[in-house]
Amino acid sequence: MRKEMIITLHELPGIGWQTIRKVVEYGAWDCYQRFTANAWMSSVGMRSEQAGAVVKAFGDLKIGRRCEQLYKRGIHVITRFDGGYPELLSEIPQPPWVLYTIGNLELLNRPSIAIVGTRGPTAYGRKAALDIALGLSEQGITVVSGLARGIDGIAHEGALRASGGTIAVLGSPVDVIYPAENRSLYNEIAGRGLLVSETPLGTSIHPGLFPLRNRIIAGLSLGTVVVEAAEKSGSLITADMALEMSREVFAVPGTISSPKSIGTNRLINRSGAKLITSIVDIMEEYSWLISGGLTGGERGSKGSEPLTSQEEHIFQLLVDQPRSTDELIELSSMPFGLLHAVLINLTIKRKIEQHSGSIYSVL
Repeated sequence: MRKEMIITLHELPGIGWQTIRKVVEYGAWDCYQRFTANAWMSSVGMRSEQAGAVVKAFGDLKIGRRCEQLYKRGIHVITRFDGGYPELLSEIPQPPWVLYTIGNLELLNRPSIAIVGTRGPTAYGRKAALDIALGLSEQGITVVSGLARGIDGIAHEGALRASGGTIAVLGSPVDVIYPAENRSLYNEIAGRGLLVSETPLGTSIHPGLFPLRNRIIAGLSLGTVVVEAAEKSGSLITADMALEMSREVFAVPGTISSPKSIGTNRLINRSGAKLITSIVDIMEEYSWLISGGLTGGERGSKGSEPLTSQEEHIFQLLVDQPRSTDELIELSSMPFGLLHAVLINLTIKRKIEQHSGSIYSVL
């Protein structure tokens, strides 16, 4: 019931992120379908027009029908309270309440790096994006981007050539191909990767959707790579969001005479982005992915596979009782990124399972 209600609120015009937060915090899920407009206004602080819309929408709500209909179309809907919701994304300011997805949901909780950049790359930028995406994917790292023309599309193409896979975060509804020129790439990602969107189905595309998409790209990723960005490139928004989330930002340097490298060069000079020339420079920041056995195309899936010392430490903390991510950080003193990777690996090895609210328990 809660899931259907959150999806309904998310899809209602005039109901924003903060209003849904108030509904979630009030938490009267068993009673909400009986609430009057006055009850919504007094209990949750909705405006009268919002309250009237919610009363009507909840009165027409048929539990289970919406998700079932979408599932038949190959669309899975995930809310923040579902076990498969990506933990890294849950850590950002204003994480999406709802994600619409098509494809391989396992990619949502694998180690990921974002690659973004200009829509009109030079030959240098195209080669850099392709090489980095392919190299990361060969290491078992999932590449996240926005399916835009230019660097985004090239990054997806490179990632699909190896085992790491790719996630395309759309500014359009998940069933809308935008731009239309990426139709074949969209279809390939639907079959071999994952398409993700926060935008409700049926929403008209408008410019305001794309900055919202950018925060998801940064939020899903351990770090963000920028390949060619002009002075006011949208990819710089993604980089700034990643920095605000305390995630790593990497930039491919360009010549001082190229307008398409002004943004990336300034990221290096002024924002502390790490200058990179290959994936070696990226993986230096994530050596624990390699030492923890998370990279490469043949990651473990058998419960009998031996555990690393870090995995054994976390596993033992969960033997006595289920624990939240915050509890595990406190008890283990591990950095969040390292703990996240260890939890992923323990899940892959079928030692633990994730529950709603980022709670983990042994199998």
